[in-house]
Amino acid sequence: MKIGIVGAGFVCDYYLSTLPMHPELQVLGITDRVAERSERVGRHYGVPRFPSVDSLLRNADIELVLNLTNPREHYAVSAAALAAGKHVYSEKPLAMDFDDAQRLYAQAKSAQRLLVSAPCSQLGETAQTMWRALREKAVGRVRLVYAEMDDGLVHRMPYRLWQSTNGLPWPYRDEFEVGCTLEHAGYCLTWLAMWFGPAVSVSVFASTQVEDKLPAGEAPLNMDSPDFSVACIRFDHGVVARLTCSIIAPHERSIRVFGDDGVLLTKELWDNRAPVKSRRFMRIRRRLFLNPLATTHRLPRPPYGKPVGHPMDFCRGPAEMAASLREGRACRLSPEFSLHVNELALAIHNASRHGGEVRMTTRFEPVEPMPWAR
Repeated sequence: MKIGIVGAGFVCDYYLSTLPMHPELQVLGITDRVAERSERVGRHYGVPRFPSVDSLLRNADIELVLNLTNPREHYAVSAAALAAGKHVYSEKPLAMDFDDAQRLYAQAKSAQRLLVSAPCSQLGETAQTMWRALREKAVGRVRLVYAEMDDGLVHRMPYRLWQSTNGLPWPYRDEFEVGCTLEHAGYCLTWLAMWFGPAVSVSVFASTQVEDKLPAGEAPLNMDSPDFSVACIRFDHGVVARLTCSIIAPHERSIRVFGDDGVLLTKELWDNRAPVKSRRFMRIRRRLFLNPLATTHRLPRPPYGKPVGHPMDFCRGPAEMAASLREGRACRLSPEFSLHVNELALAIHNASRHGGEVRMTTRFEPVEPMPWAR
């Protein structure tokens, strides 16, 4: 699969550093609205540079566009790439507005192009191992899930010193303005949807607890994005999940699945190979306890190897797209799956506008496990 990259910002490093694990993917070039960024990335990774988005899209050899632009530009760039006859893999979300996401979906379907959205961490060893344990009833029938995506008091951290491998600064203004829910909820939502199928409804609350995240002297943020959100999601077969996102509470990226017979958990969603453990209930006289001895579930060894440059393999999503097109099969990251996750994330992000319960309007076909994790 021959790839063109639009957007040479901070996240681009995560893709190009894990690209060597997928020799079937070939990057033909990169472009960015800020020429200095694409030149820096191009030099660092030895990637050719295109002078503009139009010149990249006119290249007939490019089959797939990686849209790594700012979330507010995802819709326009993806629409242009689809119009140019390219398949599209977009950073999350597909669009900041659900009507735009639906338009992209319809455009891709009409053009018979594949449209997929990040993240792809549900294809990692940890998520796939947890899913296998759930299929094997390791903790019995699942009733409830707690998922946490808390990053601590980011506005109090030395974020101006954060740099990518090639020296680009962390885009803190964009991160604060887009908000932690749209930036991070997908890492949990994709796992939950893969395991339990489409969500039926979500009850939401969100708030901006710290309105002024920048020190005196800097232009104020264009801010209407929450820095705290909580969602209770009901899935097709009765499982309920509580998802919390914030850049307020101390760092925690865990997921715990509660079943009739015990608890299945991992403590780090952002690591493809984080340990997976379960603890089963035991009865002593009249009381029920969790066994203090945890079972560690064996992680599979997929053909990709251990991620380099980041604990998550960001190129696994584009690789899955390429494999599905090459093999003529359904993509595990289907357009319908991506649209559904986008709808869920936006429902949580926009909680302050509507509040209460939101019914989902999208669905998707069941996702297949990775072959090495069955």
